[in-house]
Amino acid sequence: MSIFLGEGKEKYYLRGDKLNQHGIIAGATGSGKTVTLKVLCEELSDMGVPTFVSDVKGDLSNISKVGENNENVEKRVKNLDLENFDFKSYPTNIWDVYGEKGIKLRVSLSELGPLLLSQVLDLNETQEGIINIIFKYCDENGLLLIDLKDLNQLIDYINEKREELSKKYGNITSSSLSAIKRKLLLLEEEGGNEFFGEPSCDVMDFIATNSEGRGYVNILNSKKLINSPRLYSIFLIYLFSELFEKLPEIGNPEKPRIVFFFDEAHLLFKNISKALMEKITQVVRLIRSKGVGIFFISQSPLDLPDEISSQLATKIIHQLRAFSPKEVKNLKDVAGSLRKNQDLNTEEELQNLGTGFALVQSLDENGIPLPLEKVIIRPPHSSFKLLTDDEMTVIFKNSNLYGKYFEGLDRISAFEVLSEKIRQENAALEKAKKAEEEKKLREKEEKEREKAERALEKKRSKDLRYVNKGIDSMLGTITRTIGREIARGILGSLRKR
Repeated sequence: MSIFLGEGKEKYYLRGDKLNQHGIIAGATGSGKTVTLKVLCEELSDMGVPTFVSDVKGDLSNISKVGENNENVEKRVKNLDLENFDFKSYPTNIWDVYGEKGIKLRVSLSELGPLLLSQVLDLNETQEGIINIIFKYCDENGLLLIDLKDLNQLIDYINEKREELSKKYGNITSSSLSAIKRKLLLLEEEGGNEFFGEPSCDVMDFIATNSEGRGYVNILNSKKLINSPRLYSIFLIYLFSELFEKLPEIGNPEKPRIVFFFDEAHLLFKNISKALMEKITQVVRLIRSKGVGIFFISQSPLDLPDEISSQLATKIIHQLRAFSPKEVKNLKDVAGSLRKNQDLNTEEELQNLGTGFALVQSLDENGIPLPLEKVIIRPPHSSFKLLTDDEMTVIFKNSNLYGKYFEGLDRISAFEVLSEKIRQENAALEKAKKAEEEKKLREKEEKEREKAERALEKKRSKDLRYVNKGIDSMLGTITRTIGREIARGILGSLRKR
């Protein structure tokens, strides 16, 4: 099975069984990258292969609309001698992280994982270590980490328990936890609250064909998302890493299971950590055995790291502009990376290509790179006219996937569990505090009672001393009186003392 791309010396086809070995579409603004992308998606759809495309400029969703003739299309059809060229539409699903102009896309934090989350938060090595501790704590305690409120609650809880948890997991500092919370605030401002949640997108929903056996073109509406480049890049990386995990090995199929097209590809690798770069390189290398193709779209092939560009078998390069010394050098480097064709001056061609032309390098049946060829890309069968908001709404609301993702879920997760745990701990502390206060009150009352008894006893003792003293005095007087009387009675006269 093959894809009709356009015409060089003769009709030019890309082999379907080599598309899972990845590729690149590059060229300056206005050089024809979008048309090439639409042609590839159309051909793949007719082949029964679904695609996933990030639409940054908002000019791809019209693939869902029947094309129309115009002067440029008519001229291209004539130049290519395309008989019976027809106009048609393609089965399309439109997705949107924000749920405003497409089927709602969400991802739970647990599914995203600590490595990608650390990257999207732009954390340093120490902070990334704490994110790993948070995920490990959740795994060990059966806590679901779904959205940002879960993560914020966990950070607060771990901060309260950091001395205890540091003994088990390693040093956890309050300053690092505070720094992560500040990064979360920035992420919330970029739309993190809309992006993280449930139901999480199932990447297997992208691998679908319609009733006619044509592959769906899944378009990620990225006009708003591109303003949060880190979120944009991490989500796309998440998608093909998920496919890598879920799909079985099939080797080199006759046609790919699905092909991804990532626009503004340089954003995927901007300021990326070494650990994540290694993971992406590994996934890109191994995912082709799962029947998945990945095409990167950028203004220059040099926008991609060498580890990635070295794995791209199909190269479709439109016009490259070279006005500065750096751009001239880059142009030479790009020309030097392409297989030479004796009939082409690659460097000059790259600068002088007209709109709709490209230099194409692909593989033969043995996987050997074919000589570079200059190709005029065929016109799309679908429309060039931008869809209105109403037309886009009709498309995504009529999708059989719309109902699956429309309503968000709010399951019992870390936020609810920890909130209840904190409530119970606070209640226990309050109970213990109240018991302690009551104990102290009883002890105080006991002391006051004992003090009162001692005071009363002291008063009684004092009163008794007074009484005894009075009695002693009275008895003494009586005794003396009696003594005098007795003396007088005995002697008959008063005894003078």
